[in-house]
Amino acid sequence: MDISAIRNIGIIAHIDAGKTTLTERILFYSNKIHRMGEVHDGTATMDFMPEEQERGITICSACTTTHWLDHQINLIDTPGHVDFTIEVERCLRVLDGAVGVFCAVSGVEPQSETVWRQSEQFGVPKLAFINKMDRPGADFKAAVAAIHKRLNANAVPIVLPVGAGDNFKGVIDLLSMEMLTFDDKDEGQTIHKSDIPDDMKAEAEEARETLLNAIADQDDAFLEAYLGGEVTLPEIQEALRRAVLARKITPVLAGSALRNAGVQPLLDAVVAYLPSPCDCVQKAMDDKGKSIELSADPKKPFVGLVFKVVMENGRKTSFMRVYQGSCTEGAQLTNTSSGKKDRTGRLVRLHADHMEQADAASAGDILAVIGLRSAHTGETYTDGPALHLEAIESTAPVITIALEPRNADEGKILDEALARYCEEDPTLIAHVEEESGLRTLSGMGELHLDVTLERLRREYRIEPRTGAPKVTLRETATKEASASYTFDRELGQQAHYGNVSLTVLPRDRGEGNIVRTGDFLPEDSKEAALVIQPQFVAAALEGARDCLQSGDLTGYPVTDVEVVITAIEKKDGANTVPGCHMAAHQALKEALSKADPVILEPVMRVTMTMPESELGSAIGLFGSVGGRVDGMEDQAGIKTVHGTAPMRQLFGFSTRLRSATQGRAGMMVTFDRFDKA
Repeated sequence: MDISAIRNIGIIAHIDAGKTTLTERILFYSNKIHRMGEVHDGTATMDFMPEEQERGITICSACTTTHWLDHQINLIDTPGHVDFTIEVERCLRVLDGAVGVFCAVSGVEPQSETVWRQSEQFGVPKLAFINKMDRPGADFKAAVAAIHKRLNANAVPIVLPVGAGDNFKGVIDLLSMEMLTFDDKDEGQTIHKSDIPDDMKAEAEEARETLLNAIADQDDAFLEAYLGGEVTLPEIQEALRRAVLARKITPVLAGSALRNAGVQPLLDAVVAYLPSPCDCVQKAMDDKGKSIELSADPKKPFVGLVFKVVMENGRKTSFMRVYQGSCTEGAQLTNTSSGKKDRTGRLVRLHADHMEQADAASAGDILAVIGLRSAHTGETYTDGPALHLEAIESTAPVITIALEPRNADEGKILDEALARYCEEDPTLIAHVEEESGLRTLSGMGELHLDVTLERLRREYRIEPRTGAPKVTLRETATKEASASYTFDRELGQQAHYGNVSLTVLPRDRGEGNIVRTGDFLPEDSKEAALVIQPQFVAAALEGARDCLQSGDLTGYPVTDVEVVITAIEKKDGANTVPGCHMAAHQALKEALSKADPVILEPVMRVTMTMPESELGSAIGLFGSVGGRVDGMEDQAGIKTVHGTAPMRQLFGFSTRLRSATQGRAGMMVTFDRFDKA
């Protein structure tokens, strides 16, 4: 297929905005499936995990490929719950475009903001779909205004809904100036076109004028044609496409996925306005740090990024986005992170949990490769020069539980299962203490860990005893401190020596760590090699980084510090790589103990929604757990309270909040920062 006819898109939104329901309609209208399933019945195609079907939420991103108007659409349905944010992050990394789904009643919700920001970090052009126009309280204009205000997006409607709630009848296409209604008799497959109702003609004309002015503001060529007289429909579409690709306009559509209305115009907009792989510039770094621009050309050397790994029956299935070149079964590819060579097994296109054989993987494809034994999330594979695509950052877990197997046999199964789950999900971290044998599992939230325990019961038939959840801590330095350490001992019948001096300095919260050399070793200096050999410098830097993984107070990682290696003693014939590594490690440990270290705990950003009558109860309860209110909004009588609270105080808070407000309040919790306890 022509690469320009490929669309790699994702469906992103807050939990329960209707992403999976919308995806189900997209697959039905594009003839990928012949019967629509429903999330509330547990029959949605893309929610194939038993845990998803029981809970009615998306946990794992699911991929599929379908076709619309002679275009191939590679579609990923992403989770909406914050505990599974890594699923959204790694999908957005490999997508060319996205559809943000918003509830017409609730507008922009907290997780909508999170995933929108993630997509902005990756420069993903987007469409917005205002869903649930059939619900009581639906307000299209308020939802568009919220996208403007809270997401700072230039949201411009290209359709207008006709009616709302029980009176929702269809949409007006502002480009063709027709009313579109969707026939209930054949589940919305037949679209009826008619004239715009008289009582909406003035509003539609005004909205069309707003759309054309918005395009003219962003496109000089269109402005010239627009000022010169009438512009044609193709001219409008081409100019709008240019503005969308430049992320200067976000077209807004409307409908009700559950009532089978408004989905086909959205598919038309995906094809017309979202980018193909040819429209996206992707860069990689070579081994010398030089930036190389990739080309969506199947004849060039192969470059692909693994964005997800799934273990099935002991074999790895690697989800891959191909950015350049092509490969077939049996091709030998190099993992540029590890330098290992792997041979591709089967190449398959995904349809939720089903696999369809693919003849080849070409530029622009999103598919799965079976047989890449050394693959991990975020690694690059090539069959030419070593290139490195931008890796996928993993978010630090914030909650930990202890796991105790009931017997030795269960312990072996538990270790095997945890190794598999951590391989698949970078935000899960399993740890075994060597002395006590205690196993701990850390994740992004209570739901994240609950789902993992449920998978253990279902897939491995084991139920380890669990301890009470504990928050994952960090520590940091509060003042500058310096230390030196000499490592001089024999290990394995070989003498090792290293002497390293360093200084540790505190940084502001959320700034992360920096480990660097001081002025004694200028970067790119030829004289530096005469002072101390590069391998010893590298060993000292690595030793300091290793020390930051387990601090002085708690054994938890150190964050928000700057480590400067100020000297490495040169002792002819005595320096060794392990010696310099251990000397730096111990020197930093001493420096941290002098730097008045303090413990940091996760602070969460909390968003609560409730009727005004329950506002006092909710804020009072929030204050009792150390919560601090930062702001408040009002929308159609529903109060939204934004604030922060320590994670350790929030265990069970959602249940207490529902009890205190007669079940009328809801909440969303997202990680904000680590801060002093």
